Amino acid sequence: MEQQKQVALELEEVNMYVLFARMFAHIAREVEEACGEKGIEALRAGVRSFGEERGRNIAARAAAQGHEADAEHYLSCYDMGRSGYFHSRDTVSKGRVEQEFDRCVFAETWMRDGCQRWGIHYCEIIDPAIAKGYHPDMECIHDQHFFRDGRCHFVFQMNQKEAENDD
Repeated sequence: MEQQKQVALELEEVNMYVLFARMFAHIAREVEEACGEKGIEALRAGVRSFGEERGRNIAARAAAQGHEADAEHYLSCYDMGRSGYFHSRDTVSKGRVEQEFDRCVFAETWMRDGCQRWGIHYCEIIDPAIAKGYHPDMECIHDQHFFRDGRCHFVFQMNQKEAENDD
């Protein structure tokens, strides 16, 4: 049986997304085993810091292209290209972006490997952190999740104060 698993791994297409997901799960598992809940809190803080930095970089990309860091330019200036490993239906309108994912290689990898327990720490933190780094008045609502719902649904929206200032 172990030999069959090894052959399957050798034949499996390996890409950076799968490797990232597996690396994250390994790190999270080790941090939890060594440090318990305090370690998981630190891991989540690291994901938050990483996400906020990505968001600031996305805002800088928007500025370099002559755009405001607003909802309308969030996806067009995003820092991670979409490949066939992710699939979403996106709706962009003034002050709001809605995304419904029916494919996410990160979630697929964690579910296939039985690592949802650790992957969830990335999933719950990363997108709200990116949104906050992109614009402090952008919020991310992540109300459906692959591990629970079989898909992810996000709404990124500028808070009410920001929307009123745009009118």
